[in-house]
Amino acid sequence: MSTPHNEANLGDIAKTVIMPGDPLRAKYISDNFLENSKFVNQVRGIYAYTGTYQGKDLTVMASGMGMPSMGIYSYELFKFYEVENIIRIGSCGAYKPELKLFDIILANQVFSESNFALTLNNETCHIVSANQELNNKIISTAQENQIALVEGNTVCTDCFDVYMTDVNQFLARVPENFNPVSAEMEAFALFYVAKLLDKKASCLMSVVDSKYIKDIATPQERQTGLNNMIELALKSAISL
Repeated sequence: MSTPHNEANLGDIAKTVIMPGDPLRAKYISDNFLENSKFVNQVRGIYAYTGTYQGKDLTVMASGMGMPSMGIYSYELFKFYEVENIIRIGSCGAYKPELKLFDIILANQVFSESNFALTLNNETCHIVSANQELNNKIISTAQENQIALVEGNTVCTDCFDVYMTDVNQFLARVPENFNPVSAEMEAFALFYVAKLLDKKASCLMSVVDSKYIKDIATPQERQTGLNNMIELALKSAISL
């Protein structure tokens, strides 16, 4: 069995998937954290690896960038590969001055202006939530391992927020009291697909830029400097 976007066979992908955006980050996790890792997909350069972490079968698969890419891969994993849980691990921009580079954020709710839900499911929906059971597992794992974690809402945009001509005009359109702490580009599609298919999804993010910080993480730092977030996702997945 395969799909137009995934050459893996049914059974090649574990019930829980850790999902970075970057294919090279998926390879990095496979090389440095998984045991007995098997390369199961390379269609369109979207790498996927299945192995074990502390005895737990896990798959690490890239999503690519943006909601359309995440929407395709998460839908196929949930619908055709019998995946039950996806934990996205990605980068984000910070919208709070107290957040520093590589701080870890756990998304509660996600707002998007996109018509992703309308196009996919004929539903006007612009706010969607993470799975609370999965989020609670991540929170307890962070506490057990003394990993600092910030919980909050995030916005999910159709373009890189750093390139917006006026980010403040965008933020003025965010619903009142939503109070986003960060911005990224994939979580809305992931959460909505999980909701549609009655599956579980969460999103962990590491800060790589901020409207309050001049420094921006380099591509190499984005790939390899996120180990605390990676380990948090892997340790959270052990008991799923």
